Amino acid sequence: MATFISWNCRGFMSKSSELKDIINKHHPACIAVQETYLKTDKHYIRNYKIYSKHHNHDRASGGVAILAATHIPSIPLTLNTNLQAVAIRIQIQSLVTVCSLYLPPSQHISQTDLNNLICQLPSPFIILGDLNGHSPLWGSTDSNSRGLQIEQLLADHNVCLLNSDEKTHFHLPTRIFHSVDLAICSPSPLPFLNMTVDNDLYNSDHFPLIVTDNRHNPNNSYRPPKYVLNAANWQKFTGLANINSETIKSATIDEALSYIVNTIIEAADCSIPKTSGKRRKQSKPWWNADCQHAYKKQKKAWDIFRRRPTTENFINFKKTRAESRRIQRRSRRTSWRKFVSSITSTISSRQLWTKVKKAAGVSSNNAISVLIHNGRTISSLKGIADSIASTLAHTSSSQNYPPQILNNKINAEKQKLNFNSRTNFSYNSCFTFLEFQSCLASVHDSSPGPDSITYSMIKHLTPESQNALLWLLRQKTQHNQPTNQNALLHFYNRIWQEQYFPSMAAGYNNSFIETRQGPKESIKLSSNCFDLLSLQVARKND
Repeated sequence: MATFISWNCRGFMSKSSELKDIINKHHPACIAVQETYLKTDKHYIRNYKIYSKHHNHDRASGGVAILAATHIPSIPLTLNTNLQAVAIRIQIQSLVTVCSLYLPPSQHISQTDLNNLICQLPSPFIILGDLNGHSPLWGSTDSNSRGLQIEQLLADHNVCLLNSDEKTHFHLPTRIFHSVDLAICSPSPLPFLNMTVDNDLYNSDHFPLIVTDNRHNPNNSYRPPKYVLNAANWQKFTGLANINSETIKSATIDEALSYIVNTIIEAADCSIPKTSGKRRKQSKPWWNADCQHAYKKQKKAWDIFRRRPTTENFINFKKTRAESRRIQRRSRRTSWRKFVSSITSTISSRQLWTKVKKAAGVSSNNAISVLIHNGRTISSLKGIADSIASTLAHTSSSQNYPPQILNNKINAEKQKLNFNSRTNFSYNSCFTFLEFQSCLASVHDSSPGPDSITYSMIKHLTPESQNALLWLLRQKTQHNQPTNQNALLHFYNRIWQEQYFPSMAAGYNNSFIETRQGPKESIKLSSNCFDLLSLQVARKND
């Protein structure tokens, strides 16, 4: 499922903590916010890209924005309108247009402007926003001119209203609930959409609207689970990861490789925890037990007021809310002072600049953008990966070489290379355990290959298991084999001489398309086991 949220936040900067709470609770694909009160674009929410439009005014007021999840392809949509509106196209089942709209209650809005906005939104589309219209059609007890405009808009363009009669706004001075926040969509996605209203104001006076697309969303998975090596029980892992050398010697290399991988991974599954695979929560480093306790009291007071809306309960709610805000401000100040005091002359320059960037809110933008290639819009993750791979393949193709270089290349490749060696050079000798240990000591943990085996796992194998692994690696380069290993040697020599790669190698090449789940996901096309082999071969040739 994919979730869209609309919320009049009444100040983006002052409600950034509440925005993080909404994201952690609902994990939305995008959030349409109104009355952002922003004047610049230099704002940041982790894992979301912000598209905004500011209200041209002497002071910060009004304004709209859309926060789009960076792991889902999206692209901004240019709107030619004077309305406070911003729109993007985001990949759900297909490209869906999402528009955040704010219509101030005191501003005259012409029907022509509303009609022009609708005409600029490619279908299917969803309009989310605070429209300040009253009508019995969406639960109001009366109608106003804005409500009649919206009713006319729905009828003229055959668009659908997702609201029922749930209240979306709480007017504090009068203590009256209204329905002014609306969700409107084109007809095609209507059967799959469901709208509810969150029961928490999140320190605004508007409740968030939660629009859910009930279809399966292939972009929901964010990243594959990874082993948390810092929390590993290495003693348990070493005891479980017993690789039998006799099994290695008696099996084919493919079978032996499968046996080694399965043994290590089974031991890792029992001794090393994994990440959940979900997106990281929005962090609030200043949030502590006092903040949590005060917030619970505020929510309890609000629930009591909703059940029994008396003056006494309303005053109690306002008191607990003010107290919660005071405690949060104090906690923010304390946390900031502690953070600044950690920047001392003893920390490294890398740590220094990391802290400076955090303090300044500087972050790299890793959002996946929709591609437009040869006039065709490409929005699916697989389509984007295929398009990039195709472009890179064409760029590096030998067809781009100058004719003279290409002819020399063709002639050179016609010559058969002789890999037979008449002399027992040192680089043809077997790998020794000392060479293996030396290479293993020089490597550092990096992204594992498709088999998920890390260097740390190999380092924590017993010497007997490492020797068994080394025995397998020797079979790749050993020239003087015993008779019962000639068939195995012949198989690998055919791979080398005939330049035919087994299916496993092809699977590694496709892993970019099959496993790419997020903008920051590092994909490695080879196994750490064979990287060690390459390193040993390279050292022999030095």
